[in-house]
Amino acid sequence: MNTTFLAGIAALLLPVIGLAGEYSLTVDRVKIDTGDFVKTGIGYNGKSPGPVLRFREGEEVSINVTNNLDEMTSIHWHGLILPFDQDGVPGISFPGIKPGETFTYQFPIQQTGTYWFHSHSGFQEPDGAYGAIVIEPEGREPFRYDREYVVQLTDKHPHSGDRIMRNLKMIPDYYNRKQQTVGEFFSDVSENGLMNTVRDRMAWGNMRMMKADVEDLQGFTGLINGKGPEQNWTGLFEPGERIRLRFINSSAMTYFDVRIPGLDMTVVQADGNNVQPVNVAEFRIGVAETYDVIVRPREAQAYTIFAESMGRSGYARATLAPEEGMEAAVPQLREPARLTMADMGGMPGMDHGSMAGMDHGSMDMSGTDGMSGMGDPSMKGMDHSGMAGMDHSNMQEMDHSGMQEMDHSGMAGMDHDSMEMPKGGASDPFYAKGSGLVPVAANGGKFLSYADLKAQNPLYEDREPTREIELRLTGNMERYIWSINGVKYEDADPIRLQYGERVRFKFVNETMMTHPMHLHGMWSILEVGAGQWNPIKHTVSVQPGTTVYMETEVDEPGQWAFHCHLSYHAAAGMFRKVIVEGGPESAQAKADATTEEGGDA
Repeated sequence: MNTTFLAGIAALLLPVIGLAGEYSLTVDRVKIDTGDFVKTGIGYNGKSPGPVLRFREGEEVSINVTNNLDEMTSIHWHGLILPFDQDGVPGISFPGIKPGETFTYQFPIQQTGTYWFHSHSGFQEPDGAYGAIVIEPEGREPFRYDREYVVQLTDKHPHSGDRIMRNLKMIPDYYNRKQQTVGEFFSDVSENGLMNTVRDRMAWGNMRMMKADVEDLQGFTGLINGKGPEQNWTGLFEPGERIRLRFINSSAMTYFDVRIPGLDMTVVQADGNNVQPVNVAEFRIGVAETYDVIVRPREAQAYTIFAESMGRSGYARATLAPEEGMEAAVPQLREPARLTMADMGGMPGMDHGSMAGMDHGSMDMSGTDGMSGMGDPSMKGMDHSGMAGMDHSNMQEMDHSGMQEMDHSGMAGMDHDSMEMPKGGASDPFYAKGSGLVPVAANGGKFLSYADLKAQNPLYEDREPTREIELRLTGNMERYIWSINGVKYEDADPIRLQYGERVRFKFVNETMMTHPMHLHGMWSILEVGAGQWNPIKHTVSVQPGTTVYMETEVDEPGQWAFHCHLSYHAAAGMFRKVIVEGGPESAQAKADATTEEGGDA
């Protein structure tokens, strides 16, 4: 009787005990073996990637982080909703963790799903300082699975982050190994004719840009859970089981196109939030994004998890199999992607008839950093006759006097939606018409689009935004400067929001690169035309030459980071501080105190 009573008391207490968890992490110098090379990097608890942290919804966590490095460090809990002073961004939410010191993060777990953590100090993240987070729900999931695996992707390079940044600053295409070849020239001549091909090459050359500028960083080894392609991380299964794969892209710079030949995938979560299931053959995962998928291998055979870089310069590979040691065929890399003029904001093919009267000379170009090469004086001699499809008939009133120093970051208010693009291009509304980056599934099946994502349950009521903020994504590839609205982070004023408002952000990508934009501390509601069912994300990819909208319920007071999650773009200036004014007095006081402490972001 007594034993039963005590057992009953214990059963009642267990959930309560489980709601408070203490965890410990050390930040260490580690050896990283990719199978292609061995290097010294940074990791957690003696390895890279760090451990998978498993939390439970409703839990109050304490995480003791001890810095064993000889430099400052930090940890950002990517995608977690928490008090701003626990967000882990030096100079914005806290000062950082000094060498030899321990900092304790404390925050409630208010969500479920797949997330990750990483350093927000220097280039420690690309040097290996990252790990995965899995948060279990209090109740049942809206989908079934029998086992699960974290599949954490990254692009590991033999060079350190600091060295990579120095090289990019000196020679922006230093790591571009997929340049156009003589063979491609003759192939284009055969398809498009000699004069059209020559004019196309001249147009790109005069802009000091290359069709091959899809990825800034090539020459990496793709890793899955810390294993290179030859090391072949393997997840086991029993035929007929439903397997949940938690994909996390922890890369510094690489977008991956993911497929599992022989298996369909059902997407059930995006960035930790449940979505209405979507069956796909392949999906593109941007830097810092997460996708959860369900697969059901029915045969007792091996299946290759193949993650191919968007620029087709490298890949990561792993295996699902009934037994260790089994392997399946590894696909060949597809032909390298090439940018088109549509990815330049529609320059050729753009109908300038609607732009009559635009005075480029009146644009203020001073102190801004525009598109790669557009600030070069060689634009004076640019042969516009090579810009196929451009209608010059209505350009009489256009003053080109300022084009020598033309910087697209100065074209405020330009709406790419109104630009006429070459016909026969994109089938995905999140890519410019005629873009060279439009994804196509290798097997001819369905490729996931943002437009396919619908929230399983709305998180917020559907209401009109109180205002709109335009953020033009700007940059200069030739000088390797990246910015927002033509201004680098160190020269920019913070974005100020009011607690309780709903803000609509308008991203206008005026560069030829894809930018994964990450707002800390608050959810981003991506506009896909689904109303209250629009998906909720923490990272939104903005493709070249496109305009993308997201809305944010401003419900977390304090100071937050807002930046491109390509490591070297953020470091080069595509970064902003966001200050949420108002809200609970205690939070405002903490924000004021943090502002006074200062530090380096």
